[in-house]
Amino acid sequence: MAKIIKFDLPFNKSLNDYLAKEYPRLKAFRILSRNLDARGAQRDQAPRYNYQIEMIEQGEIFSVDEEVFPQLASLHEKPIIVGTGPAGLFCALRFLEYGITSVLIERGEPLNERIKSIAHYWKSGEMNPESNICFGLGGAGLYSDGKLTSRSKSPYVDYVMKKLVEFGAPSETRWIKNPHIGSNNIRKIIISLCQYLQAQGCEIHFNHKMTGLLIEHGAVYGVEINHQKKMFAPNVILATGHSARDVYAHLFEVGVHLQKKDFAVGLRVEHPRKYIDQIQYGKFAGHPNLKTASYRLSHHDEKSNRGVFSFCMCPGGLILSSGNEPQGIVTNGMSNAKCMSPWSNSALVVSVKGTDLKDDIFSGIKFQQAIERAAFDHSRELASGKEIPAQMLGDFLEAKKTTHLKNKSSTPSGVFPCDLSQILPDFVCAELRKAILKFNQQMKNFISGEAVVLGPETRTSSPVQVLRDRQSLEANIKGLYPIGEGAGWAGGIVSSAIDGIHAAMSIIKKEKQIDLI
Repeated sequence: MAKIIKFDLPFNKSLNDYLAKEYPRLKAFRILSRNLDARGAQRDQAPRYNYQIEMIEQGEIFSVDEEVFPQLASLHEKPIIVGTGPAGLFCALRFLEYGITSVLIERGEPLNERIKSIAHYWKSGEMNPESNICFGLGGAGLYSDGKLTSRSKSPYVDYVMKKLVEFGAPSETRWIKNPHIGSNNIRKIIISLCQYLQAQGCEIHFNHKMTGLLIEHGAVYGVEINHQKKMFAPNVILATGHSARDVYAHLFEVGVHLQKKDFAVGLRVEHPRKYIDQIQYGKFAGHPNLKTASYRLSHHDEKSNRGVFSFCMCPGGLILSSGNEPQGIVTNGMSNAKCMSPWSNSALVVSVKGTDLKDDIFSGIKFQQAIERAAFDHSRELASGKEIPAQMLGDFLEAKKTTHLKNKSSTPSGVFPCDLSQILPDFVCAELRKAILKFNQQMKNFISGEAVVLGPETRTSSPVQVLRDRQSLEANIKGLYPIGEGAGWAGGIVSSAIDGIHAAMSIIKKEKQIDLI
């Protein structure tokens, strides 16, 4: 019978040697989880890997926990999935596991064309509002830190990891805690997944912007595309992403129930990669057995009752201009798998409550847009309109305009020196300054003469949530299923994929009148 063991090893010790010595009868093993603990590195304590291993001896076999999918006949009308990010793609994949094909429509371009449009925007400042960092095959996750983090206890977490590996992610994705697969690997996975869906009979239509829902007697019966043609289906899954502001407006117009949601805004801080490695690993920094260092920081101010936290930390990564509106500038971060950029960056964001803003359901979106427009206006005034506003961290803490940036930045769009307090609201700047001083206590020397802050970071999550039934995931319009980050019910690649799976399962149960786990 297979045996599961837990133990830890110094980061520079061989796992194979340890197991051979401690378990001489070992025939084979597989890693179930591995997590690096480097908390003592600054006290010269070697980082350690915590392992959970399943091992077998002669005559034993590994445990098997495979899902069985009964093959069902296709639905009379294929469900329409709007959006090809993680939520939409995994919704389609889950349908397919049961033999059900679907139609996916995407407002943006296929991957290669999308990459060219984004590169053109970074170089020239000319944006394609329908195909950019936010829209196109792969969704916003295509250009991200590539971390597969999830607090979800869903049984589908392992399914998502398994499928990512099947479509090209490194095998260790299944067992490393919070695996980082990198944007370059995400591209390969997305291409492989789409090819599989199409080979199995799914349709994927690019440059197909949903411009309207077709609704009659309180039920959806299809979608309008590009203000022209119509596509029909009694089940429409909206996986449109948190930047599809036109979709929120349309949902409001047709009577879909929405509510305001808390979100966060701030800036992105960038340090030299080796500097962060040194802070986190001490004298062990640079060892080949240690990945590029990351961090997670948070602070809650009791007086203001606001939280400030790091978000989407990108070790050895890039800061990207990531908007989808021509007169706005937004930052985001990404890393490739090897994390070898000379810079490491992370968003530092302040919580914004729905109650902070006006009662208008779209007050959060307007709040974001005002910040993004201010950044664009500064860029147009002080640079060419495509560069990202930047400030030395020390100057930001002293509320002093930066006139000269000491270092180059990782951003391909370029940067220009400014005073970010002229772009971000006063309360956001005040909370960030207090929190960064606290972060410097949590992570010694976080405040550095080398550190630069860029912004604004406004798209951490949607400020609007589309209401839906907790069990069926159906909105108040029959047959309409809002999912993923755009619906305000997920955050990140894994939880978005899981939400898409749940939607597919709900529709299958309804249409086939069967029970599924």
